[in-house]
Amino acid sequence: MEVSADDRCFVCGPDNAAGLKARFDIDRERRRAVCIIRIVDTYQGWQGIVHGGIIAALVDEAGVYACRSVGEHFVTAELNVKYKSPVPIDQELIITAEVVASRRRIYSVVGKIELAGKVLVESQAKIFEVTSA
Repeated sequence: MEVSADDRCFVCGPDNAAGLKARFDIDRERRRAVCIIRIVDTYQGWQGIVHGGIIAALVDEAGVYACRSVGEHFVTAELNVKYKSPVPIDQELIITAEVVASRRRIYSVVGKIELAGKVLVESQAKIFEVTSA
């Protein structure tokens, strides 16, 4: 599989008018990624709560960015999300993901979303390294 970037990713793409425009910082030494973001009510499910699909998209993207600490192009092969508490709209969220293991071109990544030190969401993913176009 080959992939190419065009800055239109729904989660992180700066050229996607409807996107979240999340910005991730990559820590190559710790093999992790971090994003601080506020989600506006455009992306809510129930009133005042971020839609679960948006949450899944954010931890998915965080996992890919964590993998970018060791390479460039990745796709998610498997994602498991544990919603521990509702994620409120318009609050400063901290999203983190870290590579915890790798074998060949498959990386195991754990992620979480926190608010004021409380873990609201946890994730586990298997992420596959691909080639670029």
